[in-house]
Amino acid sequence: MSTFEKPQIIVHIQKGLNYTVFDCKWVPCSAKFVTMGNFARGTGVIQVYEIQRGDLKLLREIEKAKPIKCGTFGASSLQQRFLATGDFDGNLHIWNLEAPEMPVYSVKGHKEIINTIDGIGGLGIGEGAPEIVTGSRDGTVKVWDPRQKDDPVANMEPAQGENKRDCWTVAFGNAYNQEERVVCAGYDNGDIKLFDLRNMSLRWETNIKNGVCSLEFDRKDISMNKLVATSLEGKFHVFDMRTQHPTKGFASVTEKAHKSTIWQVRHLPQNRELFLTAGGAGSLHLWKYEYPAHRSKKDSEGVEMGVAGSVSLLQNVTLSTQPVSSMDWSPDKRGLCVCSSFDQTVRVLIVTKLQTI
Repeated sequence: MSTFEKPQIIVHIQKGLNYTVFDCKWVPCSAKFVTMGNFARGTGVIQVYEIQRGDLKLLREIEKAKPIKCGTFGASSLQQRFLATGDFDGNLHIWNLEAPEMPVYSVKGHKEIINTIDGIGGLGIGEGAPEIVTGSRDGTVKVWDPRQKDDPVANMEPAQGENKRDCWTVAFGNAYNQEERVVCAGYDNGDIKLFDLRNMSLRWETNIKNGVCSLEFDRKDISMNKLVATSLEGKFHVFDMRTQHPTKGFASVTEKAHKSTIWQVRHLPQNRELFLTAGGAGSLHLWKYEYPAHRSKKDSEGVEMGVAGSVSLLQNVTLSTQPVSSMDWSPDKRGLCVCSSFDQTVRVLIVTKLQTI
């Protein structure tokens, strides 16, 4: 691919903020996004911005008692667009951003900070009930139905006598019908665990030898296809989730991407073979996954096993001297992306030429 044909990553708007940003998410079906974080005085903040004439307009600033670590719209309807957040005190809240004084749902979900959150069953994505999954420093991963108060519908915690591990990332997947649904969780010791919510069982686990910073299925609402896991030491792993071997598990390809921690991975909503990784040195890398000629083969005993594909780097750009802490593709406009970094800056990016790849 020549330089002229390659996608370009262009900073469209950037804005300095007066607080540390931990997460940012597009508001579905709009030109708005939310940023979440904490002020130096120790309180939490949610801001709502809108892109207007090439600039950012602050529509609303909401200050809360506890710093806010993560958020998702994934369990909300397109009509309501409620934001679910996890905070430093272990609280799960759901907010109506039009009337944010009191949460529409609130539960003390964990004993310690909620590091990570994901949602499913809303926004027209994924079959089945709306659900939220949270992962915490307390070692547990819990699934919540916002229509059911107080108690989680599933609780994945260390067995008696097992050491608790800090859960850094969670992701829903396999929600292609009313019954099927999985949660994948990544931990600080390199463990990746795949929980089957229909059977309430551990379906698969592996270890990638370094803390798992981010996990994402290429699509949540299809039969499991691919899973990307990023890690502390600059590697990411792409697992082919179509074929599970009884002993070898899922086939994977590993790439050394950044010279530092890969904080995030996000697949392009309009093309699941393209994904962005965000690095600890302030860089973004755009990748393309290529499938092998045959996605499965038989081992020496005739048992089906997966075959991993390959990844190629399409483009990279350095945005900041500080880690890119979060990013989110617009679900509505191809190539529009928002990201935040620890230099207290939020940036709106345009990635060009994606439709031709």
